Amino acid sequence: MDTKRCVFVGVGGQGNLLASRLLGEAALAAGIPAVVSEIHGMAQRGGVVESAVLMGDVTSPIVSNGEADVLVGFEPLETLRTIGKCSRESLVITNLQPLPPFTVSVGQGTYPPVDEMMDLISGKVSRVIALRGNDLAEEAGNPLSLNMVMLGALIGSGALAVTADGMKETISTSTKKAFLDSNLKAFDLGMKSAG
Repeated sequence: MDTKRCVFVGVGGQGNLLASRLLGEAALAAGIPAVVSEIHGMAQRGGVVESAVLMGDVTSPIVSNGEADVLVGFEPLETLRTIGKCSRESLVITNLQPLPPFTVSVGQGTYPPVDEMMDLISGKVSRVIALRGNDLAEEAGNPLSLNMVMLGALIGSGALAVTADGMKETISTSTKKAFLDSNLKAFDLGMKSAG
């Protein structure tokens, strides 16, 4: 079985730990061995949060530089900061909508232009899927469903052996019923944007 290493990176509050956990659960439900590792940053305060899902015959939960098959970035600057985990063959799926760090909000730093960051990201890997994830989450009726949009784009990319039906089944059984419709809609919108 092919090994797939998928790294998720984002900012605290964006839901990337839930996304990686759901992906791990969906993989296991499909009979694909999976290890989920969470490298917590400062999740509460808008700090960087990184996690990884490794599928297949893996011995270590760590994804070293150049080893990621897929990088899912919930925030463009964090995608760029984590690009070292990728090789030329990696797929990068990134949200284009910034969530500037606190230092920028209080005027102690500047946020680089997204198009410049995208040029740097595109120069490092062979395939990039870029989407306006927050807009899609809003469209789904739940601004907090960015993680479902990003999962949808990941599954829609065809990079992993987890199916859309399998992922939706896991979302249905593992997320709050109150948000189920908007979560599934967000997932579908993410899938469409990957096509």
